[in-house]
Amino acid sequence: MRYLIYYFFVNSSLITILIWGGIVAVAFGFLWWKGYIARLNVFFQETWHELKPGRCSWPTWTELRGSTVLIGVTIALLGLFVFVLDMLFNRIFTKVL
Repeated sequence: MRYLIYYFFVNSSLITILIWGGIVAVAFGFLWWKGYIARLNVFFQETWHELKPGRCSWPTWTELRGSTVLIGVTIALLGLFVFVLDMLFNRIFTKVL
């Protein structure tokens, strides 16, 4: 019996979970009371309505593939540029210091 009381009321991990659960519950209650939860629900409903087929234009497979290749090439060139600058500064500073 003593061990159960220790485990459930003195064990710090259980107390921490209960405290954080209470904080989350109070925050959720406050947001509900202020009407933020209802506005968030309306936002998601409007977003879902906007993304329905026919309401927005999605890229074709060819456009998507072209954009992906362009982004990949841009990232590779930027990485090469940073690598070259890193090597250049490394050589400069090793000769100076």
